[in-house]
Amino acid sequence: MKSVLAPLGVAAAAGAVTAYVGAVDPNQAGHYPTCPFLLLTGYYCPGCGTLRAIHALAHADPLTALGLNPLMVAVLPFLLFWWGRWMARSWQGRPLRTKLAHPVILHAFTAVVILFWIARNMPFGRFLAP
Repeated sequence: MKSVLAPLGVAAAAGAVTAYVGAVDPNQAGHYPTCPFLLLTGYYCPGCGTLRAIHALAHADPLTALGLNPLMVAVLPFLLFWWGRWMARSWQGRPLRTKLAHPVILHAFTAVVILFWIARNMPFGRFLAP
């Protein structure tokens, strides 16, 4: 039973954050700080729009969430899958793999994030901006 405490703790923390962001609207000024990268440069970072996307998902509005941060919405199923795998292995008492993913996958994901970051700040990628 002790082995499932870590994944359950992560789920509880994620649920608490989602509940808080769902209750305290990030669209209303003054509740959350401005993104430091946006504040300093005037450009969107890959995470810009994530709080508002989480708020939209908490209110069962996936299309709005997709419009605010499509990368976060696309990555969410993978995070849920990895959490489920972690939970299942913990429940079964099996050891966890220490490697998250093959390096090629990690490098490809990093490249996607960088390309997303650049594209959402270009005129042709305005549809990716929050």
